[in-house]
Amino acid sequence: MGIRSLRRAACAAFVLSAAAGAAHAQNTPVTLGMSGWTGFAPLTLAERAGIFKKHGVDVEIKMIPQKDRHLALASGAIQCAATTVETHVAWNANGVPITQIVQLDKSYGADGLAVRADVKGFADLKGKTVGVDAPGTAPYFGLAWMLRKNGMTLKDVKTVTLSPQAAAQAFVSGQNDAAMTYEPYLSSVRQNPDKGKILATTLDYPMVTDTLGCAPKWLKDNPKAAQALVDSYFEALEMIRKEPEKSNEIMGAAVKQTGEQFAKSSAYLRWQDREANRKFFGGELASFSKEAAAVLLEIGVIRQVPDVTALYDARFLR
Repeated sequence: MGIRSLRRAACAAFVLSAAAGAAHAQNTPVTLGMSGWTGFAPLTLAERAGIFKKHGVDVEIKMIPQKDRHLALASGAIQCAATTVETHVAWNANGVPITQIVQLDKSYGADGLAVRADVKGFADLKGKTVGVDAPGTAPYFGLAWMLRKNGMTLKDVKTVTLSPQAAAQAFVSGQNDAAMTYEPYLSSVRQNPDKGKILATTLDYPMVTDTLGCAPKWLKDNPKAAQALVDSYFEALEMIRKEPEKSNEIMGAAVKQTGEQFAKSSAYLRWQDREANRKFFGGELASFSKEAAAVLLEIGVIRQVPDVTALYDARFLR
């Protein structure tokens, strides 16, 4: 290679290096609020495995209780949040706008109501004490949904406000008559059958599905970053498919579980791929949101039903 060719090659290498540096410097920062719920774990995987960075978005994940996540969103402390569909409905109805951009998971038994051995059915819960998270959270909604489907309301039981983890811990330690919780905490009940049993789960009452949403203004200003979030999520699912052991170790470590323990927890839900997302956003999301809004109105979490067809944006599911 001649001197001129060497110079051209060196120049080209410099340009490529500068372009790569510029692209990295332009990584859009975004803070994402979520919890240790098993269904959100692919987001953790995308962060820890470098998938988000690869797609040009600099994600910081903050673990924020569901009851407080909308406050963080309203204050601007976070730009995006993972939560259940009915929670998105409630936040919008209560003045905290958020637009759903991708479905994360569907619960297939990962959320459930644990009860003592003497409780044979929902009717036996009348007057009993249930450990459940605060109004506006998925467990509170789930308990109301299950009771409603059995001709009862929250007024038929006594509720003690406990986080999902604390509700499960209290139940296993002998406190309260029942606990509404989810994985990985529901497994503590499964592993201690002498303490009680699981009366019903989302296999019996399929009403827990999670989505990732972002503040409308942030979405408008950062459509490429939003696309990167969605593409990263689907790539994380692909990594789980191709490298299950490595992925389970990474996701489990975030919630203090071994890879094997995490795999068992995740067996009770289904992460939703691109095709499942298109189907969900194509009609299921609006119909479920409408039914969920009716329940939220009934239990006093919202005072008016928002236009559920305006709560999501399917353009990133290309």
